Amino acid sequence: MKEEEILEKLSKSKFRSKFYLKEKELKYIDEKGLDKIKEHAYTFIKTRLAPKYIPNDGHQTPIKAHPVFITQHKTATCCRNCLYKWHKIEPNKELTESEIDYIVNLIMYSITK
Repeated sequence: MKEEEILEKLSKSKFRSKFYLKEKELKYIDEKGLDKIKEHAYTFIKTRLAPKYIPNDGHQTPIKAHPVFITQHKTATCCRNCLYKWHKIEPNKELTESEIDYIVNLIMYSITK
């Protein structure tokens, strides 16, 4: 499924549609640049979402404080349960590089829309 289709589906969720970037986050993106934001996204996904075992799964992604975190909630890439429910990425296994790329690309697509 293409990013556009996924975001359209997610936008119909009452919970997911509450998440959007405000002026503060947009300013942060402008200051850092998209390359740096993408770098942050890879770091967050690799450390907080990619491991097979996540001791605080379901609570590892803050709801505010960084544009990537907010967008993870918007795109249902915030925890392994959401990844499975919305993207059919199996829990209880380490994410592949392809899955990590998919998640980061979806986050970045959402940020730039």
